Amino acid sequence: MSPDALASFHPAVAGWFRSRFPGGATEAQARAWAVTSEHRNALIAAPTGSGKTLGAVLSAINDLVVE
Repeated sequence: MSPDALASFHPAVAGWFRSRFPGGATEAQARAWAVTSEHRNALIAAPTGSGKTLGAVLSAINDLVVE
């Protein structure tokens, strides 16, 4: 995982993720967040079990926490 994959997230969101997924973000998640955290669209193509769903929605969850 890129060390700054969660850098754009609120500390509470980043902390929750780190506590639930101690292995860190998958490549698909880190690459998706780089785009979705800027409120841009992303197409995530990755194998089953690679974290696509969380990769797609964590930025939206972050927006709820920040707002």
